[in-house]
Amino acid sequence: MTKRFCLALALLACTLSMAQVPPGVRIDPPHWWVGFRNAHVQLLVMVPNLPGKTARIDEPGIRITAQQVAEDPDYLVVDLEFEPAVKPGVITLQITGLGGKAIKLPYTLKPRQSAPPKGLTQADCIYLLMPDRFANGNVENDVVTGMQQTTLNRDSLLLRHGGDLDGVIQHLDYIDDLGMTALWLNPVQENDQPLESYHGYAITDHYRIDPRLGSLDTYKQMVVKCHERNLKVVMDVVPNHLGNRHYLYRKLPFSAWVHRWPEFTRTSYRASTRHDPHAAQRDKKIFADGWFDKHMPDLNQQHPVLANYLIQNAIWWVEETGLDAFRIDTYAYPDQDFMHRWNAALLAEYPTLGMFGEVWDHAVPIQSYYTRSSDEKNRGDALPGVTDFQANSAILEALNRPSGWTEGTSRLYYVFAQDYLYTQPERNVVFLDNHDVSRFAAQVGDDSAKIRMGIALLLSLRGIPMWYYGTELGFSAFSNPDAKVRPDFPGGWKGDARNLFAPQGRSARESGLFEFSRRLLQHRKTSDALCTGSMVHFVPEQGVYAYARVGKKQRILCLLNPSDEAKTLDGMRYSEITQGYTRARDVLTGKEAPNLRTFDLPAKTIRWYELIP
Repeated sequence: MTKRFCLALALLACTLSMAQVPPGVRIDPPHWWVGFRNAHVQLLVMVPNLPGKTARIDEPGIRITAQQVAEDPDYLVVDLEFEPAVKPGVITLQITGLGGKAIKLPYTLKPRQSAPPKGLTQADCIYLLMPDRFANGNVENDVVTGMQQTTLNRDSLLLRHGGDLDGVIQHLDYIDDLGMTALWLNPVQENDQPLESYHGYAITDHYRIDPRLGSLDTYKQMVVKCHERNLKVVMDVVPNHLGNRHYLYRKLPFSAWVHRWPEFTRTSYRASTRHDPHAAQRDKKIFADGWFDKHMPDLNQQHPVLANYLIQNAIWWVEETGLDAFRIDTYAYPDQDFMHRWNAALLAEYPTLGMFGEVWDHAVPIQSYYTRSSDEKNRGDALPGVTDFQANSAILEALNRPSGWTEGTSRLYYVFAQDYLYTQPERNVVFLDNHDVSRFAAQVGDDSAKIRMGIALLLSLRGIPMWYYGTELGFSAFSNPDAKVRPDFPGGWKGDARNLFAPQGRSARESGLFEFSRRLLQHRKTSDALCTGSMVHFVPEQGVYAYARVGKKQRILCLLNPSDEAKTLDGMRYSEITQGYTRARDVLTGKEAPNLRTFDLPAKTIRWYELIP
């Protein structure tokens, strides 16, 4: 690279960073890029007190294809189209009002990043954490003057605790050493709400990192440092609703952007009404248009300007930060034609982008309805994968309930037997718990054997495993209220009595569970069978669930006996998997099975037998 070229790049970067709109004026998206497949961008321009406004642009290769003043006349919607030859730089958008009063607004067009998103595969394990409750790396942003909530109180379940992006960055080595390959943070966009702003799901500015977590530069630095450690980054996005302190809600461009009711109407949370052939129309409407909570207005994605706003916002975050995947909150609730359009737009620009949506309901067919399923409704723009709540409930039942024809371990069998409903079941995200449900350890009675069985199941079943922070240390609580399952990570705050990030701060039980988790996670990263293999399972017998992961280079036979009685299994039952192999080594204990003719399983045990020729 020549010095002249380097200087030109530096000057361009300086020029782009200097483009600022005047106070009181706002343009969303705040900047854009040249070189997208879709050569259009729709700008939402807010210029107060300029009636009768129109836009004009005199830039070669750029033209305005449409414009309209919104219902609120302070907003102007401007559609731009770029020719392929348009170069990065700062362009001028002129807004003229009645009487000829005009304002010139600089607008930056950036060059696109070169590295595509890394996406997600079965080879990954996602570490989910809530940044406000993980670690406080910068006390200077604990309280930000001018925001709705200025109280910091770690003794309160509902107030902010001060965790931030710097705290996450400072503990990336811990996450990496544990064996994770991806990091999912609950929403990091601004949540300037007077109550419960800590969790992130009531967004008040789609283009701003919450300043109590850090800045856009901090987030981008986190992405870079994650990538240096081969950690992928998953962003949590919320297309269904926003916070009632959002500037776009307090000053709506179009009244139809939000679903209105004569009085507050909460959603029923019944995703089944989407496809229930017998559902009453009122039930369908309450689910789809009801508000998620009183401070979370429900968005109407059928409005074309709002639809473009949400789609462009998602594209903006990928291009601006270099993230690798999206977790889509409350995926079943927004208009589903819009969600198909959202998926298609993202994948058209980023074919390698990872995407999975939260579908929290109570049947496998309901989950598959939202994915690239195998029935006649399947579309290429459907969601690649979902959060697999059915696998989650089956794991819990297998560990907590005696086996029967359909109960206990048989529930695992029947859930995975329905994978024919998906075209890519391996894209589903499997998990033991998350930020909305009781901690896994609490759900299995803090039984160490059950905790270990659950972890081994999570890391060996088909799909992309997701791990909630603290599971490696046995964090335990019931979700009553939800905030109880979102604790501070001990050692993440200066002056904490204990530091669980460091081995010397852990109890014997915590150390044992951490080392067990780390060993399995690190092994999984190098396992051909677990990272890329298909899954074969057997009808449960004697309450034992047996399944295999079959890769090109490796086979692992997994045997789960959650009962209180030891079992002896006939190895011939699994001969289609073991044929051609002579030995088997248990990955979890390092011990070899005496032979492949019989397998002795102690009570409350799972085995990962790596087959050896």
